[in-house]
Amino acid sequence: MPAYNEEKTISEVIKRLKKVGLKILVVDDGSTDRTYEIAKSLGAIVLRHKKNKGKGEALKTGISYLKKRKDVDNVVLIDADMQFLPEESWKLLEPLEKKQAEMVMGCRDFSKVPFRHRLGNWIWRTTFNLLFGTNFKDTNCGYMAFSKSALKKIKNIHGGYIIENSFLEQAIRKKIKIKQVPVTVVYKKISGLRRGIRVVLGVLIFIVISGIKYRIDKLLKKI
Repeated sequence: MPAYNEEKTISEVIKRLKKVGLKILVVDDGSTDRTYEIAKSLGAIVLRHKKNKGKGEALKTGISYLKKRKDVDNVVLIDADMQFLPEESWKLLEPLEKKQAEMVMGCRDFSKVPFRHRLGNWIWRTTFNLLFGTNFKDTNCGYMAFSKSALKKIKNIHGGYIIENSFLEQAIRKKIKIKQVPVTVVYKKISGLRRGIRVVLGVLIFIVISGIKYRIDKLLKKI
């Protein structure tokens, strides 16, 4: 769980995750509030960045730590802001436990997503599926789970809003078996228009560039 200044919600996330029997690792990404102290007091393993480095770097720190743990088989990634329901973590873990998949990504009900976000996600999803020859219902859900073997195959973790697409791209290239399951999402705030446009364009550029490279690589393998 990457966390940055989430003292208002992290206690609830941790308590609800513990109720479903999960061990919790929090990467405090240089918080200036009580995020670290709260997570520590609730029994979570807490790694700490001295300075804020962004979600991508927090995930790198956490995943690097988990790869070294011999007692870890599967990993769920969840945000600390209660956008996703902690209880639904088992929806993502179950396909891994049953060996039905190596990577599981949540799939949101877009009828319950604000229009602006819904439009951006439609653009990303359509472009991704077109370039990668996939049929994903959601390509940008941050609620994900991985087997440890799948995590070891994923080498590059990007920051910002391209994190999810970068995970999917690498999983496709490494032939990691992917499954999607429906999850609940709660939007508490909507990005400003200018920022929203920048985010949509930034993610779209990443998808187009990585998708074209993927197509070229596939073509070269056939030659």
